[in-house]
Amino acid sequence: MGNDGRGPDPLPGGGGRVPYEGVWRFTAPAVDASVPQARHAVRDLLARQGVPASDDLVQGLLLIVSELVTNAVRHAALLSPMLAVEVAVGAEWVRVSVEDNHPYRPTALEADHGQTGGRGLLLVREIAREAGGACDVAHTASGGKVIWAALPLKPNGI
Repeated sequence: MGNDGRGPDPLPGGGGRVPYEGVWRFTAPAVDASVPQARHAVRDLLARQGVPASDDLVQGLLLIVSELVTNAVRHAALLSPMLAVEVAVGAEWVRVSVEDNHPYRPTALEADHGQTGGRGLLLVREIAREAGGACDVAHTASGGKVIWAALPLKPNGI
């Protein structure tokens, strides 16, 4: 997994600079082995930077990363042999996102209740909602997509 870390990028609600703020980007092949590698890289990054995240928040973020990378591996690998995982940390928020070059954009992060699979994005949305955060999907300039979830470091403004 390569790291092409970038400099700090302020997030919504981020007041003054704090030592753990920044944006880090990891690239990985769109293969099954990248799922645990991405999860471990995010966990290690949060610990190394001293991000003041509760165990519940970290576990939620890691589950989101697992779901988003799994989706990229399962659904985008043919058109996007590489994916990117980005972690952006502000004073009050942490955002994780996964970008691929496949043009398909999942519709509104909602599940079709008639399907037996495809619940990963619904789970991502629910984790973000319960934490008081947000998630969405957007097109990239290169014609692919990025799916992200942002969670507050302090649950529900406490």
